[in-house]
This record gives sequence, structure tokens and C-alpha cells, in this order.
Amino acid sequence: MEMTGSERILASRQTVWDSLNDPDILRQCIPGCQSLEKTGENQMAATVKIKIGVIAATFNGEVRLEDIDAPNGYTIAGEGKGGVAGFAKGNAKVSLADDGDATVLNYTVNAQVGGKLAQLGARLSDSTARKLAGQFFARFNELVGAR
Repeated sequence: MEMTGSERILASRQTVWDSLNDPDILRQCIPGCQSLEKTGENQMAATVKIKIGVIAATFNGEVRLEDIDAPNGYTIAGEGKGGVAGFAKGNAKVSLADDGDATVLNYTVNAQVGGKLAQLGARLSDSTARKLAGQFFARFNELVGAR
């Protein structure tokens, strides 16, 4: 699955950058996130509970930040395992650009799913991914724009 998009966030680029690197803010924005902890420099561990179609699963995974170009962008890469539901892995290239008093965040996501999740079909997986991204950015804009 590949997904691209952009979001206008009502905050300065530095504020957006700092927020994208703050586990507390990310935990509040990631739909279904039960925990997100920094485990090392540019590494985090996460537990996320989500439902895709008829499958509900808790994914435990690791996330790495790569190709860091502060405060302009990075690549976030990770993999999560959801037991019998399957697995998800992928990366997202994120870039930030000034837009007056706001910041435009552009992203390109590449992801793969396996196990029962893959059996649901690309259409359902893609629509769920877009819905989750929308929820993330709505909450992120709400929290970061208020800073």
C-alpha cells in the first residue's frame, strides 16, 4: 500500500518538528495507541490496538527515525506484530515546509500487511489507513496548534 498526502498545521515548523519527536504528543494522536516509549536515540516501542473490518488486534512494534534533517523532515520506519491477525511494516517519509504562520507536512507512506489482515483486501486496508491518518492529523493539529 502506498499513500501520500499533506496537512497544514497551525504552528511554526520548529513547533511541529518538536511535536513529531515528542512521544507524549504522538501517544495522544495515534489512534488506538496504548503506549509509546522512547527506547533509545531515535527509537521507540509502541503498543497499538486497532480494528480493521472484523479483525481487532493489538500490535506491539518498534519505530526508528532515520534520515533525520532537523527541522525539515525524516523517515519513520517500523514493524508491528499482531499475533494471529498478522503483521504490518513500512515507512513514511515526512517533510516540513513553512506556510506563513503555519507548516505544511507532506508525507509518503509505504506499508505491507500480512496474515489475516492481508486477507481483508487492499480496498479495506487502504480506506482504514486513510481514516486513521485523518484521525491522527485532526488530533495532532488540535494539540500542536494550541501550543
